[in-house]
Amino acid sequence: MNHPLLDLPPLTAARFASIERGVAELLGTRADVVITQGEALLPLEGCIRSGARPGSTALNVVTGPYGTTFGNWLRDCGARVVDLEVPFDTAVSAEQVDRALSEHPEIDFVSLVHAEAATGNTNPVAEIGEAVRAHGALFMLDAVASVGAEPLLPDAWGVDLCVIGAQKAMGGPAGVSAVSVSDRAWARFAENASAPRRSYLSLLDWKERWIDGGRTALPHAPAQLEMLALEACLDRIAAEGLTAVEARHAAAAAATRAGAAALGIAPYVGRDAAAAPVATTLRVPEASLVVAKALAADPAAPLAAGGGALAREMVRVNHYGTAASPDAVGAGLTALAGALSVDPAAALAAAGSAWSAALPSA
Repeated sequence: MNHPLLDLPPLTAARFASIERGVAELLGTRADVVITQGEALLPLEGCIRSGARPGSTALNVVTGPYGTTFGNWLRDCGARVVDLEVPFDTAVSAEQVDRALSEHPEIDFVSLVHAEAATGNTNPVAEIGEAVRAHGALFMLDAVASVGAEPLLPDAWGVDLCVIGAQKAMGGPAGVSAVSVSDRAWARFAENASAPRRSYLSLLDWKERWIDGGRTALPHAPAQLEMLALEACLDRIAAEGLTAVEARHAAAAAATRAGAAALGIAPYVGRDAAAAPVATTLRVPEASLVVAKALAADPAAPLAAGGGALAREMVRVNHYGTAASPDAVGAGLTALAGALSVDPAAALAAAGSAWSAALPSA
């Protein structure tokens, strides 16, 4: 008996390459795109282990938990790491990055997360990119949570390594990711004797065995279902229009913040400009208990408690992908209000007004 998810024809090299081109179009990049067959931590670690080396110095910007992970990988590669840490309820500034680069002229690698879904902040990559470009360092950006939720222009911003995943604003699965790689990054990788080779972490393998060979023979069997899902994500975004997708996420964030304010709940990220459109974080005492109560009443509510110590004080309202909608925002606010024993009417009215103001034609 045939099954539509199991009995599929092989994914050809030509189709794999066409999906790569779709990712490049989404990012507006002329750089090579490598689609990696796993969650986005795979290319992120691959980029760091290929770009960092013993004797190098890296600036690691820490605005959330992933920055800590990047720092650990960089140190494991033998690099000296300068951590630029800012409170998780704000964003780093280009001035702070520029100052760190000036104080450490030996820095040759910079790692940054664009939007932190875990903490709800987003960083001004365009301005930071100017500082990094002027300094001459290689620039790696984790754009897993930002792609599709807010503008992302790796070429214009001087990003050498831009890593994305399908599982957030793109509305796809977690098991496939991609990275755009500049010519400068490829040169750094090739010069690095410590860069992974003949390894699942190796981006050089993809260049040598796939890109340099004209993309005619895949180096290994692709993750077929995930590749088809990524293709479907790209098609859906193209049909709606990237600008419209980003606007919908911005509207969801504005509506959520307005609804939370009507409930008397303060945002975790205070400044609107520093708040990521992919998810909204809120300051709620006993957050894990509140979320558990909300999910007991509505298991589908797009709510989660903060990770680690943040579980005591943060509720995250996810509004990405298809959940960047008035109904999903309303469901999250209703569940949260119920868990707090508050009438949701004022929150829903405020959210509706904010959505209409953000997208008046919707």
